[in-house]
Amino acid sequence: MQKQILIAGGGIGGLAAALAAERAGWEVRLFERAPEFTEVGAGVQIGPNVVRRLQAWGLHKALQAVAAFPEKLQVRSAVSGAELAALPLGASAIERYGAAYATIHRADLHGLLLDAVKDLPAVHLNLQHPVEHHQEGDGVVTVRLAGGTLVEGDALIGADGLRSGTRARLLGEVATRASGHLAYRAVIKQVDLPQHMRTNHVTAWLGPKLHVVQYPLRRGELMNVVAIRHGESPADLDHWDHGANASDLEAALAQTCSTLQELVRAVPQVSSGWRLWPLSDRPPVRGPQEMAQGLVALIGDAAHPMRPYLAQGAGMAIEDAAELQRALSMHDLEVNLRLRRYALNRWQRNARVQERSRRNGSIFHATGFVRFGRDMSLRLLGEKLLDVPWLYRGDGAGASQL
Repeated sequence: MQKQILIAGGGIGGLAAALAAERAGWEVRLFERAPEFTEVGAGVQIGPNVVRRLQAWGLHKALQAVAAFPEKLQVRSAVSGAELAALPLGASAIERYGAAYATIHRADLHGLLLDAVKDLPAVHLNLQHPVEHHQEGDGVVTVRLAGGTLVEGDALIGADGLRSGTRARLLGEVATRASGHLAYRAVIKQVDLPQHMRTNHVTAWLGPKLHVVQYPLRRGELMNVVAIRHGESPADLDHWDHGANASDLEAALAQTCSTLQELVRAVPQVSSGWRLWPLSDRPPVRGPQEMAQGLVALIGDAAHPMRPYLAQGAGMAIEDAAELQRALSMHDLEVNLRLRRYALNRWQRNARVQERSRRNGSIFHATGFVRFGRDMSLRLLGEKLLDVPWLYRGDGAGASQL
């Protein structure tokens, strides 16, 4: 008899888990609280480690149709504007790691995964069905939906994000950790910018207590810009005056180079402006029990929310799903042992990425002598510091300082 998996959450991690479980031969019932499948946010970077997973699911052509494939990663000083280091991407990434380095709008990645699962007979997508509770007993897991409906399954995957209810029930309610950093995000049409401001590169501008990242999206038609600075989160973001974001950000970047300031000033003139996100995370995963217990497992931000300084949040959710597929395919094992195997194979890598992401934030925003040493190291070692073999190969090998 075909086993049934229940998934709480219809974001990138939830849809990736649905596709993975279906590929493993399971029937899938996914429950999303929103009235439609949408994804908020702006751009995401997906390295070769993630692109390989999408290719293995047969999504290469779909990715090619909506992503951009930058030719270079460059790091520049936000103060002087000088290039500090560069790493070739494009064909070089394919040669090194067997897959491209891509940049993609979060909504396009979400749509790509939704298109892959929405017509599969074994996948049942349920909107406006938040999971309010779950419990295990008699070899099944039962979820209670809003309205009181009970649904039984052989396993439950919590893909319900940073403030996951599944996680809280599994591990206890623990508040997220404020990073003290604010992210200003915007997406703009490149055609609306002067030619000299358009780009097909990933550029990171590093400055004291701030940095800015820009890169192309949607075949190069769009540009994603995210500026992150030190600052306190507004008490009520839902009622925050986002119209003031431009002036706040421009003031924070007053001591940066003219090229960067020109880009930042152009954003509100050619787009709907900056949207503000306070950044939060949790401490790195401490063991497999924080990713799976019994018939319940966590995936993506529900398991290991991380800061964006290694550009791997969405990527780790997709890697989780690929590992979940391998575990669910182990049909000779009991379901709880399959989920345990999933957690054992994922927790250390996720913890390493979480910790490296946090550390990169300190490096990116360094001041004084630390900033001077960082810039000197980048000039001297360049590609060696920017490349991340252990991450992009997915084999745990290698090391990187940035």
